Amino acid sequence: MEILYLLIPLSAVLVLGIIGVFGWALQRGQFEDLEGEGARILQHDVAAVDGDQGPRQDAPEQSPKVHS
Repeated sequence: MEILYLLIPLSAVLVLGIIGVFGWALQRGQFEDLEGEGARILQHDVAAVDGDQGPRQDAPEQSPKVHS
């Protein structure tokens, strides 16, 4: 029975924390355009996705080292 003195306030703090995080997400606009994000993944836009991750132009290509 004594554990309820700990669990009830702890659960109230947890609920208040969840409500706070949800309110923060609402204020930051996380739920503004739900359909747009679902459609964005279907668009073919290769240049915007990791365009700078290709091989460097000035670096010589290295052959793999063979260990004997």
